[in-house]
Amino acid sequence: MTILGIDPGYGIVGYGIVKFDGRRFTPVQFGAIRTEIGAPMPDRLCELYDDLNTIIDAFHPDEAAVEELFFNQNITTGIQVAQARGVILLSLAQKGLKPVAYTPAQVKMAVVGYGKAEKRQVMEMTRMLLGLEKPPRPDDAADALAVAICHGHSRQGAALR
Repeated sequence: MTILGIDPGYGIVGYGIVKFDGRRFTPVQFGAIRTEIGAPMPDRLCELYDDLNTIIDAFHPDEAAVEELFFNQNITTGIQVAQARGVILLSLAQKGLKPVAYTPAQVKMAVVGYGKAEKRQVMEMTRMLLGLEKPPRPDDAADALAVAICHGHSRQGAALR
């Protein structure tokens, strides 16, 4: 199964594509979609939509997973990220993918085994699980790979029930 994991944003959207055979994860591709700083929001959303569609068309994932939004303090940023997440969901739906959403705690639990793990722990376990020499960069791509790993573990657990 090929899984596309996405870490939503509007300036940087992390993506990670892995293959999962039920036992092992293999990295396929990862990186970040970057939108132009200072560009009008509608232009940034169009750029995100087009770039994500290009990735989906190139790698043909079987399933997709998206991290749920977590708001700290800045509501304006939260609204912008939510708009971008809506575009991400639209793109996935139009490509026939029904993304599953995972909270940051669920991702940490699936990857590290502890729902309150620190970011560096998640990045290191992601590196180890994928057999990479160094943690994926940028951080957004590492987060997206962790989301994909979480989905693989979740699907495997559901299959065992």
